[in-house]
Amino acid sequence: MTKPLAISPVQWDQAIGLARQTCARIFRDGGSPTDAAHAFGLDGAADWDRAIAGIANSLCSGAH
Repeated sequence: MTKPLAISPVQWDQAIGLARQTCARIFRDGGSPTDAAHAFGLDGAADWDRAIAGIANSLCSGAH
């Protein structure tokens, strides 16, 4: 996962942490990467890495 250039490293690190925590909770409840992406209003994700990156990007964009 590479950090987008326009996002501060601290903000990216915090967003990745929150995205991982959220995905772990959804995984434990039997959910899929697509379920995690949908929880943040994103299109489906093919795997957990893409779900985490997409959620982190969403958090950093200010969409939430």
